Amino acid sequence: MKGIGVLLSGGGTNLQAIIDGIEKGEIPGKINLVISNRANAYGLVRAENSGISTCYLNRKEYADTKAFHQAMLDQLKAHDVEYIVLAGYLSILSPGLVEHYRNRIINIHPSLIPAFCGMGFYGQKVHQAVLDYGAKLTGATVHFVDEGADTGPIIMQKAVEVQADDTAESLGSRVLKVEHELLPKAVALLVQDKLKVLGRRVIIEE
Repeated sequence: MKGIGVLLSGGGTNLQAIIDGIEKGEIPGKINLVISNRANAYGLVRAENSGISTCYLNRKEYADTKAFHQAMLDQLKAHDVEYIVLAGYLSILSPGLVEHYRNRIINIHPSLIPAFCGMGFYGQKVHQAVLDYGAKLTGATVHFVDEGADTGPIIMQKAVEVQADDTAESLGSRVLKVEHELLPKAVALLVQDKLKVLGRRVIIEE
């Protein structure tokens, strides 16, 4: 069974979608570890309720970012993690960690990349930016993680239409449903090694 590590900073609804996918037999893998950089992240509770090992890593307890990410890498290795899923993890991974897991780390982002992404675009800020710009379509994107912010090759996308009376909250709620749909599918393909990266293109092998 392929070992999965999940990194998160918040409520963990995307973690729950992965857990549900595994329990339904749709994802041939096992979550070995959930790491959060926030002690009060409800995603840690979700993991514990499902019998999954958890780890809280406080950046302030380490001399620098490199040491922090080395501690994270040590935890991932200790729990036999082969693939990493960022499920609402609000931090950039170090180049060393990315290199160690090259093309084995994926992230879910609540917009149609390359629109409304990068530094500063997270959570409700993304949806408010969509509304402020007057965009008619937004959506969700699953992509590989590289050294940048939301710049890795795109795996899957699905559009969500913006309604005239949308608020950031109502739009975000509909986008989140799409995230819960896309992420488990992408994780299943990832752990089955069905995602091939050719430059910026990702080929899905059936």
